[in-house]
Amino acid sequence: MKAIVMTAVGTPDVLTLQDMAEPEITQPTQIKVKLQAAGVNPVDTKIRRNGLLYDRPLPAILGCDGAGIVVETGSDVDRFKVGDKVWFCHGGLGREAGNYAGYNVLDQRWAALMPNTFSYTEAAALPLVLITAAGALFGRGGLAAGQTVLIHAGAGGVGSVAIQLAKIAGARVLTTVSSEQKAELVKKLGADDVIFYRQDTLADAVDRLTDGKGADLVFDTVGPDVFKDSIGVTAYFGRLVTLLDPGAVNLAEARLRNLLLGFELMLTPMLKDLHEARDKHIDILNQCAGYADQGLLKAHIGAQLPLAEAAKAHEMIETGHTTGKIVLSL
Repeated sequence: MKAIVMTAVGTPDVLTLQDMAEPEITQPTQIKVKLQAAGVNPVDTKIRRNGLLYDRPLPAILGCDGAGIVVETGSDVDRFKVGDKVWFCHGGLGREAGNYAGYNVLDQRWAALMPNTFSYTEAAALPLVLITAAGALFGRGGLAAGQTVLIHAGAGGVGSVAIQLAKIAGARVLTTVSSEQKAELVKKLGADDVIFYRQDTLADAVDRLTDGKGADLVFDTVGPDVFKDSIGVTAYFGRLVTLLDPGAVNLAEARLRNLLLGFELMLTPMLKDLHEARDKHIDILNQCAGYADQGLLKAHIGAQLPLAEAAKAHEMIETGHTTGKIVLSL
């Protein structure tokens, strides 16, 4: 099979296209999937730059997100049959092989049936970001109908699905963008109000849009400076959830506001083998498949590239200006 292999730690050119043996089923509950598409996520670029998340030797195949067709099942598989179309977030961190490849083998527990209405490209784009957004909004953030949520970088991979999930839950959505083009996108996804962060002061904009109350929940997908600015726009007794390490930050205002501060790292159940927590990830995928088939959830694909151009996909992500998701076609 063809696979993109990370041969060393470094720049995108350490990713090389190679011929490799197909993986084989070794456990009775495993399924073998012929991959049709693989999602590319920022974590892939971080692993390529900094090294595998497990103490394992290179080379390695990256890519957590995959979608494809079940072509073989182990003797105890009871959730899937040959021919089923599946999507999943599995592998690519340095222990199990990832999905920049023609095939992958995984336990049936960690896959779900794709939405009937999605292409393989759409399905491969979303597992990691859906699980991340749902965990941040509802697991950590406790978002409920009628509340106001501020989602930073709404045109990004996580932000674009977070907007949709928040609207499905009945929340009012504010989001930040950098351009009119991105504003048009987030409005199509359901955002109620758009803040141009290069033109507006965040505090002034949120104060104006919420009559001085602030957002019940703020979801930071960007990093330290945005996290710090978000404290002052979170409502008293509200919640602030971030995907990143905020670094050294003065929490006096957060304490005064009685804020709940949360972190969302959806990789934790995979890294720490927390199987019950990871089962909830599959519940999210199953629920979101229903939303997709009802026309409530869409995938925004920023770029679709052939597998051989994985290095280019990494370069695009590292510019920091992509919208939606980048997907590799196999």
